[in-house]
Amino acid sequence: MTGVPPRGLEERVRDTRARLESDIDLWVATPGSPGVHLIPLSYLWDGAAVLVSTPRASVTGRNLLADGRVRLGLGPTRDVVMIDGVAEPVDLADLAEGTGDAFAAKTGFDPQGLDEPYQYFRIRPTRIQAWREADELQGRTLMREGRWLG
Repeated sequence: MTGVPPRGLEERVRDTRARLESDIDLWVATPGSPGVHLIPLSYLWDGAAVLVSTPRASVTGRNLLADGRVRLGLGPTRDVVMIDGVAEPVDLADLAEGTGDAFAAKTGFDPQGLDEPYQYFRIRPTRIQAWREADELQGRTLMREGRWLG
């Protein structure tokens, strides 16, 4: 325990939105065969969805194309944000103007001109949870069915 009192819903939502805006990388877990695949990816948050990019032929790319269910993890284990969501493939041509450039500027990685075909995925959160310590497990759900609580 850190000795800091547990955060209320408003503070957790504010902290989580700030983390989504400021962090650059997250963990991406996808279901597939023979089991769950976990990798770190850079991302761009647009206020409603997480945008990631990975090679279409990679395990993560194939898993997301086959089954859009995904779990994302941000932050250290003592200040974690867990996001369950649904990923949809988005081609570069279908991104809003400037989004590919914004992704590259934020992450330091630009998949737009690479020889290997990369796929963007827009991940819409369905559930978001955040907690620091055991005393924050109660009330950790900040979003249900794609809607922020509070």
